[in-house]
Amino acid sequence: MSVESETAAATAAAPPAAAAPPPANPALLGLICFLPAGITLGLWFVGYLDTTALPGGMIPALTFSAGLFMMIATISALRVGDSVSAAIFGVFSAFWTSFGVLLMALNNGWIIDAGTGEALSTAQIGSIQSTYLLSFTLVFILLTLATLRLPLMFTVGFVLVDVTFVLAYLGVTAGNAGLFPIAGITTFAFCAVFAYILFDAFGQTLGGRAMAMGNPLVRS
Repeated sequence: MSVESETAAATAAAPPAAAAPPPANPALLGLICFLPAGITLGLWFVGYLDTTALPGGMIPALTFSAGLFMMIATISALRVGDSVSAAIFGVFSAFWTSFGVLLMALNNGWIIDAGTGEALSTAQIGSIQSTYLLSFTLVFILLTLATLRLPLMFTVGFVLVDVTFVLAYLGVTAGNAGLFPIAGITTFAFCAVFAYILFDAFGQTLGGRAMAMGNPLVRS
């Protein structure tokens, strides 16, 4: 038997190599853990959750469901080399975690007037909240503009997030409580959009067809 025939026989007898498992999709974890916090925020905006009587009612959903687990999704995205998803999940994780910490600090009097040593006034609390909201509003608008090459459904979700933050910022700075229920509606709207994207991610991971996402507004 020749060397070539021996090699061919050995190759034929060898079992086929196992297919490599598909890379993990961090969107499954990130989006499904985002939704409880988003829904809770919407319920707060529309008045379902009375944060006057229950000031800490949002903290578990914000800090642990969204903040912590979206951080894990961020790390997972970095591990598979998906830097865009990592940036998106990372900024949302930063928002939810810092928002939970801000609520805990304000509700428990951890922040005081450094000049007088007294508790913060209503105007000072409003100033802190408006500065916080303005900062994240600008960042989320930047995120929306930077991701216009993503399918349209992502852009729609990010625009609704932007609108929600603008309404919340104006509600705090102008003292117009009537804007918060509208912000609640837009919050539920972006939760619905991200739930749709989540269904698509689950479906494709389980072998289904991709759902319609729309063409990007900006194409290369």
